This record gives sequence, structure tokens and C-alpha cells, in this order.
Amino acid sequence: MEKASRYTIRIGANLDAEMVDWFAPLSVVNEPGGEATLQGVMRDQAALHGVLAKIRDLNLPLIALERMAEPLYQDETSLLPTTRLL
Repeated sequence: MEKASRYTIRIGANLDAEMVDWFAPLSVVNEPGGEATLQGVMRDQAALHGVLAKIRDLNLPLIALERMAEPLYQDETSLLPTTRLL
């Protein structure tokens, strides 16, 4: 059985409030350069592919996808990127 992993996804567009709701429960941060960062835990590869399909279906440009390392401490702010997938 697959283990859940935390991912960071960067897309080349800011998201309005309705689009942010479509990506719940991921956190979404609109960046000043017209990009957005989505971050959250995916329970398995199927969940990740579902998010990527939604990005594709909305015609949003995918910039980067990173799987984050396991937390070094109980505090998840210590997560570091381990695998850059795109």
C-alpha cells in the first residue's frame, strides 16, 4: 500500500476564489508574478493524478511538481524538497 506524501505544485496562473475551492483541501497561495503554489498531502498516486488532471482540464500551465521529504520534526514547516518531478 502506498504511503501518503506531501506535494508542492506550481502553476502559471493566479486562482480566483472559486478555483481555490476546487482544489480543496490543498492550500493555495497566489504569488505576485501571476503564479500560484498549491501544497498538501496526497493519499496516493491516484489522488495526485486527479489534481494534475484538474490542472490540465482547467488549461492551467504546470510549472513544477515536487514531492516533499518526511518531516524532520513533528513541525511540518521543516519539510524539504526531495524529488523534483518537473
